Amino acid sequence: MRWGHIDENPAKLAGPNPQPKRLEIIPFTHAEIEKLAVELGPWGPLIIFACDTGLRPSEWIALEHGDVSRAERVLVVVRSFSHGSLKRYGKTTRSRRRVPLSSRALWTLDEMPRRLNTPLVFPARGGGNCVKAGHGGYFDLSNFRRRDWHPALESAGIPQRRIYDLRHTFATNALAAGLNIFELSRYMGTSVAMIDRTYGHLACGAEADAGRKLDDLASRSRVNSERLGAD
Repeated sequence: MRWGHIDENPAKLAGPNPQPKRLEIIPFTHAEIEKLAVELGPWGPLIIFACDTGLRPSEWIALEHGDVSRAERVLVVVRSFSHGSLKRYGKTTRSRRRVPLSSRALWTLDEMPRRLNTPLVFPARGGGNCVKAGHGGYFDLSNFRRRDWHPALESAGIPQRRIYDLRHTFATNALAAGLNIFELSRYMGTSVAMIDRTYGHLACGAEADAGRKLDDLASRSRVNSERLGAD
């Protein structure tokens, strides 16, 4: 280094930015989901279910009827299936979780015909992954993406998007409905930090809501204090 001259960029010496660039989130609108569900025909309820639960594709592929409690209106995520492999979540992992079911999500389960030869909620129509035809194999995401997903988007006049964006749509809608980031992280099976980094900018009303809750708490505390004083 010479006086008044820098031979190297100091930013390079600091190494890569530890904070990855925030993903651009382009959620589906309600109208787009309705159009897409119509275009997908028998797979329409599946798309609505994915939008209303926020499950990863690998998780709804592995979902079994025994994982769903209609009485409690929840499902339990205990496994995933991807790249031809079934993975069971450990009891202490963040991914093993309870997810609330909306009325619309419950309706989609009624719309999917139940097969007697498989416990899967969304089995492949034919052989699926790694099994003989007709034996209720796991949903083949690659085939679905090529044969159904992309053509349906085009027919519905919707810009091409990933299947994973259904999960982003759930997160966006949940924040708009008033769920806080902590609740959302539990339902989606990811960290609060990840939710904040990816979706935090969408929680635009969070500060005002927090202020109202603090005011309500202070008001209740004051009333209780006055009652104690009167007693």
